[in-house]
Amino acid sequence: MNPELPGSFTIDAWDAGSRARTGFLQTAHGVVETPVFMPVGTQGTVKAMSPAELEGLGVSILLGNTYHLNLRPGMEVIEACGGLHRFMGWNRPILTDSGGFQVFSLAGLRKIRDEGVEFSSHIDGSRIFLGPVEAMRIQRILGSDIAMVFDECPPHGCTRDYACQSMEKSIAWAAKCAEQPRAAGQLVFGIVQGGAFTDLRRRCAHELVAIGFDGYAVGGVSVGEPEDVLLQGMEDGVAELPPDRPRYLMGVGRMSQILKAVSLGVDMFDCVIPTRYARNGSAFTARGAYPVKAGAYRVDTRPVEEGCGCYTCSHFSRAYVRHLLNVGEILGVRLLTIHNLFRYQAFMVQVREAVRGGYFGDYCRAFTADEPALQEET
Repeated sequence: MNPELPGSFTIDAWDAGSRARTGFLQTAHGVVETPVFMPVGTQGTVKAMSPAELEGLGVSILLGNTYHLNLRPGMEVIEACGGLHRFMGWNRPILTDSGGFQVFSLAGLRKIRDEGVEFSSHIDGSRIFLGPVEAMRIQRILGSDIAMVFDECPPHGCTRDYACQSMEKSIAWAAKCAEQPRAAGQLVFGIVQGGAFTDLRRRCAHELVAIGFDGYAVGGVSVGEPEDVLLQGMEDGVAELPPDRPRYLMGVGRMSQILKAVSLGVDMFDCVIPTRYARNGSAFTARGAYPVKAGAYRVDTRPVEEGCGCYTCSHFSRAYVRHLLNVGEILGVRLLTIHNLFRYQAFMVQVREAVRGGYFGDYCRAFTADEPALQEET
């Protein structure tokens, strides 16, 4: 495979004690080094952050959402502005979710049919239809580097019959997505579904590989299930995927979960956790998260994380950031978002270095050993 072409995925290191690997994914807007964490920019922006700030943090790829961008501002606006990259001023890669997660999250506002899903807009109640043809057309107009197939994300606790029917529908929609035209250089990833049922997930993976995609994702996890069910679904989803294609675990973002997934051979992650926690007043550190808004930090002159080199920690104290958050100043959310995203990017750099350096197992054990101390600070 020509490493200059979009879709080329080169693995440069494997961990001897697990399936962890590092690599490089070529896209139309540049190379993504894996394993990678993708900040979520659902509405065409990562909340509280400018593109220049994200670039300064080393962010190589962002995530956008088909459903939400189609509602606002609408495809006519984004198309007139030259596509999503130009519209939001971001020149690096973008992955767009197809809207399949909204089939789960907006369950009270939708009706599933064989051809797709009919939604009542959460904004004004207007009727919207989204299926594989529509989802791929929208992503083609957006011009994302990686487009996800349209799928159904079933709820945790659903019956086997429901999970099976949902999986079969997702496979049929994936095949339809594969037939649709794409933007120049656009990659398309299939999504493994099957609920909490090992055989269904493995069968779904087989079917998707037979269709053939540029990469594969594991969906339908982190939807309210217990940790052991989440981890099993992750493992079942990855087990049958080809090793020469990138693997993406959708919506999972706790650092301990990322480490487990990397050990299974997962390459890509996204989650709202770092930005959402920042808006709620919590900071991530190398030892875990703690609530900066808490009264214990009212006169704490230390930085948000000691030893951190981000802009926030280089210039401001916990006391100041806490003050901003508690009086509702926008700067408080911005400073904490900068720190949390910096911490996640630094974490992924450490993971890649550990795999390439041959000490990934030791890194994971040290991370796990730190968790009790973390809980004391949380």
